[in-house]
Amino acid sequence: MKKIPLLDLRRGFEEIEEAVLAGIREVFATMKVLNGPNLQAFEKEFAEYLGVKYAFGCSCGTSALLMALIALGVGPGDEVLLQANGFIADLEAIHFAGAEPVFVEVDPETFGPDLEDLKKKISPRTKALILIHMYGHPCEMDPILELCRDYNIYLIEDASHSHGAEYRGQKVGTFGHIGCFSCGPVKNLNAVGDAGVIVTNDDNLAYKLKYLRVHGQAQKNFSLFPGFNSRLDEIQAVILRAKLKFLDKKNEIRRQIANYYREHLKEIPELYLPKPDPPHIKSVYHRYMIGTSRREELANYLNSKGIETGYYYPYPLHLQKAYTDFYQRSWNLPVAERLAKELLAIPIYPELTQDELNYVISTIREFFNKN
Repeated sequence: MKKIPLLDLRRGFEEIEEAVLAGIREVFATMKVLNGPNLQAFEKEFAEYLGVKYAFGCSCGTSALLMALIALGVGPGDEVLLQANGFIADLEAIHFAGAEPVFVEVDPETFGPDLEDLKKKISPRTKALILIHMYGHPCEMDPILELCRDYNIYLIEDASHSHGAEYRGQKVGTFGHIGCFSCGPVKNLNAVGDAGVIVTNDDNLAYKLKYLRVHGQAQKNFSLFPGFNSRLDEIQAVILRAKLKFLDKKNEIRRQIANYYREHLKEIPELYLPKPDPPHIKSVYHRYMIGTSRREELANYLNSKGIETGYYYPYPLHLQKAYTDFYQRSWNLPVAERLAKELLAIPIYPELTQDELNYVISTIREFFNKN
């Protein structure tokens, strides 16, 4: 029986291992472990890759989201719109900024916010929208940008699943006032520990973001405003610089794998699959999510055959205990709840072999043919 993990980090490291180890040795030789040349080079290279003016490395995607809200002045008395299928970090950032989350129904085609429900949830207290490009699929940006302009809403993009994804030729994370990226170990652009990046084109926001991550210190031991410690270290910067060089190539392989899955699974009537990208969208398939009302049976069957699967995420945000116990508010979001029960991640990473892909496909088909 084959063993196919949901993600194999070792395979993804092999082609850059020598360059990374050489860079790490240099870091140890100089012992410049914070705010050194690799961080500065990575910030410049990532900003150029995205086409933005500013990129700042930080400790993780969660701190990037919190810094974004703080820099925009979002706090007590404000509401922040958030689609209900996101990761708990999005909710945590709103909570610790002192604002109130307002959950939006999910569009099952894009996995972004349902646009009609998004508009209905806007109130006089709405200050910002955290928009999540889930699973590597860009949201439909034109109507969202129009809504934000019309209602004077700050747009924060959580592009943690979507490094390199594009909407009308522009990379996601660059449409809003601020873009936030996690670069944790499982992401398309991944470090070997916690890591993140925050980006903007706004000079004033860039000033705040640059120093928020270092206790507000524009000069040593003199803080202009309260901040906290959220630095990206030199070792993670070495790794991210090496991996950035291969990001577009690997994202293209992910798209090829997604197309292969779609072509060979599309005839299964009980299974629904991500739709092909329309011409104006380029997804990067951080996760390949298939859906079925028999998810638990299918997951158990695949796991019994050596194929690892995953849930992203099994509880929508409005049903998380971290939300319900604190806020004491209920929401009617049936699509988000259905997707949380039916979506299943199957292996998708550039190092998968053709034989492994065929095995995943044949095993899924075998399950539905037998059952």
